[in-house]
Amino acid sequence: MAVRGIRGAIDIAENTEAVIEAATKKLLLQMIEANNLSPEWIISIFLTATVDIDASYPAAAARKLGWTDIPLLDAQEIEVQGGMPRVIRVLMHVETELTRAQVRHVYLGNAANLRPDIAGQ
Repeated sequence: MAVRGIRGAIDIAENTEAVIEAATKKLLLQMIEANNLSPEWIISIFLTATVDIDASYPAAAARKLGWTDIPLLDAQEIEVQGGMPRVIRVLMHVETELTRAQVRHVYLGNAANLRPDIAGQ
C-alpha cells in the first residue's frame, strides 16, 4: 500500500456549530466514498478553516463520526485578499492501493471553483 494525500473543500452558508459540523461530516464522508476507503486506512487529517469560521472546530465533526483514533489537526487558513469566504479545507492522508492519478479529490458547492482542475475528477 502507498500513502496518498486526498484534498477536499466545502463552503458553508453561515458560521454556526451545526452548519460547520454538517458540512465537515458531508465532506469527509464523500471523500471516503469517492475513493472507496475504509476509515481504518486514514493515517491523519489536517483541516483548515477561513478566518470567518470560528463557531466550532471542524475536527470535532470527525470525532462525532467515531473517528476518535485518527490524529486530527485544525488550523486557520491564511487570509488572502479576494479569497472565498467560509471555506473548510481538508488534507486526508490515507493508506491505499490507488495511484496518484486514481485519487478522487472532493470539492463541494462553490468550493469546486477553488480547484476546477481537480474538482470532480
